[in-house]
Amino acid sequence: MSWRAVLLLAAGAELFKQAGFQLAGRIHPTRRFIALTTLLPPALLAALVVVQTLADGTSLVVDARLAGLMAGGIASWRKAPFAVVVAIAAAVTAGLRLLTG
Repeated sequence: MSWRAVLLLAAGAELFKQAGFQLAGRIHPTRRFIALTTLLPPALLAALVVVQTLADGTSLVVDARLAGLMAGGIASWRKAPFAVVVAIAAAVTAGLRLLTG
């Protein structure tokens, strides 16, 4: 990526942020807009987790990481504490990697 593109993107981001500060008191978002924007962070986090789990460079890989993610998802769905969810996901992933070599 060229420095020109980096500087242009940085300037655009700063202008966008300043516009938000200037318009914050004048524009009142609707309830639907607020409801939709509150759903964005969890959806983006879920997408990042899936990409990190299934991606290996430019190809998709189904391996022990997917089983660990599914085990953690089930534990989370069953309302397990966060530390337990992480421990279960790590244990399943490590166990499958040990078995499959």
